[in-house]
Amino acid sequence: MCWSATADLVAGSGIAAIGVVTLARTRRVRDLPLASLPLLLGAHQIVESVVWNADGGTGPATLAWAVMALPLLALWVPLGVFCAAPAGARARLAAPLAVGVITAAFLAHALAARPVTAEVRGRTLGYAVDLPHARLLIAGYLLATVGALLLSGDRTLRLLGVLVAAGAVVCVVFWQMEFISTWCAFAALCSVVLLGWAHRPAPPAAQPVPGG
Repeated sequence: MCWSATADLVAGSGIAAIGVVTLARTRRVRDLPLASLPLLLGAHQIVESVVWNADGGTGPATLAWAVMALPLLALWVPLGVFCAAPAGARARLAAPLAVGVITAAFLAHALAARPVTAEVRGRTLGYAVDLPHARLLIAGYLLATVGALLLSGDRTLRLLGVLVAAGAVVCVVFWQMEFISTWCAFAALCSVVLLGWAHRPAPPAAQPVPGG
């Protein structure tokens, strides 16, 4: 995220607090993975504040940040959407989930085999990750995360998908060198949308059929 360690720490703490409230409002067990996403993203911003305080580098905080940003989110988001979706929507969500599993596996292997470096660039952190076939992996990442939200069939989750997709475009245009950091920060801030989603009215129960 831009600005400073303090900004990341304050934003991360606020988003994590939203995550706690979101989990408390969740009414269905199958919604829990997706409802816990703001808590994960808040923790992610807090980890980045540690990277700031270390002046970047290749330390444990940098690696933890990269693991959360890349393979974990690539898998967590489509899996959470898949779990929360009604049975009728899961067939179309199988594709982004499969892409997420494959992308997460390649990203995890890359992080295990190659170093991750963070560098303070003014008011922004830049991350250098030596990814093979980087464009293909980024495409798979966005298809898994944004694609799952857009295909969810839920109005609030589709809105979240549109916001995150728009944020990704803006971050690419304005902050190409720091895309991963700024995009993850934008996604974290968009997690407030999940607070309303978790507290949505439960669907009406099916009415018994006379004589059935």
